Amino acid sequence: MNVLYFAWVRERIGLPREEIDTSAATVADLVEELKGREERYAVAFSDLSALRVAIDQELSDFDAKLEGVREVAFFPPMTGG
Repeated sequence: MNVLYFAWVRERIGLPREEIDTSAATVADLVEELKGREERYAVAFSDLSALRVAIDQELSDFDAKLEGVREVAFFPPMTGG
């Protein structure tokens, strides 16, 4: 699965994207798995209320299932103007 990071999430993790193998059933499970990797992931995912997630380029929730998903993207909320 491709995992993409945008804006300050990318800055904290130090990568724009990575290919990972995961057994996570939901986005929340994936986040917990990532947080356990290294401190930089734990910092980036420390406040999920400050993050949004998209699955296969569609805005989603952290309780969304990952079965069959090819891409998960994490980014801060966007504002319009």
